[in-house]
Amino acid sequence: MEENVYVGKSSGISYHAEVRSLSEEDRDDPVEALKARLSRWDPNLPEDDDFSKSFEINAFDEAQESPQSKEDEDSPYPEVRAAVPPWDEDIPANTIRAWVLGLSLAAMGASANMIFSLRQPAIGLGTIVAQLLSYLLGVAWARTIPSRQFSIFSLQWNTNPGPFNYKEHSLVVIMANVSFGTAYATDIILAQVSFFKQNFGIPFQLLLVISSQSLGYGIAGLMRSFLVYPAAMIWPANLVSTTLIHAMHAKNEKSDPTIIGGKMSRYKWFGLVFLGAYLYYFLPGFLAQFLSVFAFATWIAPQNPVVNQLFGGTTGLSILPITFDWTQITGFVGDPLIPPWHAIANTVLGVVAFYIFTTVGLHYGGAWYSKFLPMSDSQTYDNMGQTYNVTRVVTPQLTLDEVAYKAYSPLFLSTTFAMSYGLSFATIASLVVYTYLNHGKQIWAQFRNGQGETPDIHMRLMSKRYKEAPQWWYGVLFVLMFVLSLVTVLGFPTNFKWWAFLIAVLISTGFSLPIGIIQAITNVQIGLSVITEFIMGYMQPGKPLALMMFKVYGYITMSQALSFVSDLKFGHYMKIPPRTMFAAQVVATTMASIIQVFTLNFALNHIPDVCTKAQPQHFSCPNGQVFFSASVIWGLIGPQRIFSPGQIYNALFWFFPIGLVTPVIFWSAAKRWPASPMKYLNAPLIFGGSALIPPATPLNYLSWGVVGFVFQKYIRGRHFGWWARLNYITASGLDMGLAFSTLTIFLLFTLNNIAAPKWWGNNVVLTTMDAQDTAVQAQVAPGQFFGPREW
Repeated sequence: MEENVYVGKSSGISYHAEVRSLSEEDRDDPVEALKARLSRWDPNLPEDDDFSKSFEINAFDEAQESPQSKEDEDSPYPEVRAAVPPWDEDIPANTIRAWVLGLSLAAMGASANMIFSLRQPAIGLGTIVAQLLSYLLGVAWARTIPSRQFSIFSLQWNTNPGPFNYKEHSLVVIMANVSFGTAYATDIILAQVSFFKQNFGIPFQLLLVISSQSLGYGIAGLMRSFLVYPAAMIWPANLVSTTLIHAMHAKNEKSDPTIIGGKMSRYKWFGLVFLGAYLYYFLPGFLAQFLSVFAFATWIAPQNPVVNQLFGGTTGLSILPITFDWTQITGFVGDPLIPPWHAIANTVLGVVAFYIFTTVGLHYGGAWYSKFLPMSDSQTYDNMGQTYNVTRVVTPQLTLDEVAYKAYSPLFLSTTFAMSYGLSFATIASLVVYTYLNHGKQIWAQFRNGQGETPDIHMRLMSKRYKEAPQWWYGVLFVLMFVLSLVTVLGFPTNFKWWAFLIAVLISTGFSLPIGIIQAITNVQIGLSVITEFIMGYMQPGKPLALMMFKVYGYITMSQALSFVSDLKFGHYMKIPPRTMFAAQVVATTMASIIQVFTLNFALNHIPDVCTKAQPQHFSCPNGQVFFSASVIWGLIGPQRIFSPGQIYNALFWFFPIGLVTPVIFWSAAKRWPASPMKYLNAPLIFGGSALIPPATPLNYLSWGVVGFVFQKYIRGRHFGWWARLNYITASGLDMGLAFSTLTIFLLFTLNNIAAPKWWGNNVVLTTMDAQDTAVQAQVAPGQFFGPREW
């Protein structure tokens, strides 16, 4: 390996730094290596004819003149080329400044988001807020704090190590990523304390939150060679953060007058987009709310149930998906400027096939007594068309009262809600088959000899310069968290059997790889929430607390593991030393878990009437309420009374074989017609990409798909220069502008009980059956009911 010193510009940053380059024996011909991999399914890899085009434009082309050719020294993926420079600078990441800023912002985000999550509507500080604040604070630190050298236990550190650099900034963002999200296990505490009126104390809560948040680290360590090191594992969401950070730290960036916005720096473009998004959201978010769900057909016929079912954007199918609100486009599905077009297309295909055509056929065909039920919502109903009254069927010991259940009603779902469960079954089945067919050889090769593909430039730079965090570090942490989890499960009266806990961990571990592959390629994570509830409902029926814990250890452990893996890939792109990454993730996660437990208890003990609908400041704990209801429905009534043979929704079991067969059909068709679009069909995405319907609606997904087509298909194909330079910066500006505008509206108006202006544009959206969730074709006569006579 050579080490050369160049004087140039890194993304516009003037520097004189040690840039790592590679010797000839360290490099194979990447083009030939990648062409050889075309026999494996990789929808992000450019076609043979597009190979040269994929190397033509790079947002960092002006940065330096490398002695190696671009083909030898950059990623083959246009997305990565547009967001990550193909070199490494010798600048510090592990500084006292990064740790102080990172842990301070982590503490702020963990506590604030814990409090905000108790409110209806909820509001949260995203990590993009930490990304902006840390930049401002870091620059201020570099300008004001005097430089002092210290040594503690032979560790050398300086109070001001020089200009605030992008590696320090990245480390701060990593700490925010693992701490800003509210720990899922806190919903168990809320449901247990506020709704079940059961409290095992602070020790139980700390063990539960810390163990469930950190158990996934062991899985993340195992997944590195499959989900971090290979170039094909892109993790598109990370590219937004990498682009924004490099733009923030850019100086004297070279302009490109051939494209719109090319005469200004990328950070200035970000500022303009941010300002525009910030100001614009006051229209759909407060002043003119009709712009949010532009369902004009329902305004014409506000009390026509069929019109509201078909065209409504809140509880309908939104056949004409029109919105002028960025929250509707991104609120459930995420930013459409991030996923590749093939992922967007597969998701939209699933929405149209199942939530438009199939749902319309089932609903108006009378399936599941649908004429007495809404078309699309996430509530549960009884046989009189009313919200299911759980208190009528539960005993004081939190078990099912069989006699009361038989005397009351079976449980009914809206058509899309029922459809979502069937699609969840198909998703899990298709995921296993899809992974085996499309990635089985690669996975087996990496298990066998650790070599899945030729390393790209980023992997080679990391491996040549930095020591990897040893596998045993992750192993020890996994064992420790596993023991703490068992203490949590068995040391308190949870009714959660040890063998059920082991099954939960096996589910998390087993599904992390296939779900991680899908997420790394498409930016969509397939959820395990429904399937874990389904399995536990059969294994330990009548145990709502045990079901909640199974769901956390069986689903959230996997989700946390993939979140940690995503951060590892982010550090991989930003060239953060892996051992520093490990320390930052573990410390910030543990600290945030402790802070959130104590913050939650403070709120429960000091906010009057908390978790009640009468709470004056609306701290009604909506997430805890949903978690409580799910635990009662699935843990108390149980799936055997909903899906088993002879029950109302037993036909949904047919989705299991459908999920098994569909990937085989797609795979066979792709082999038969290799040049056709069939190779882009992704069964798990088609079935599971729209898993948030309901409470999301087709409006959210279809509008997301339209915007995704514009940016990820049309602009990327026709105006690649603009896309490569400004696409991810635009995504950052839109998202951050929305976040700060939402926060402003919340602080200025919502907290002060200032209502939106009363005029037609705000009133019309409240008058429709769609908005009121009353779009039902038939009402039950007094004293009558629908459905079976015995259940």
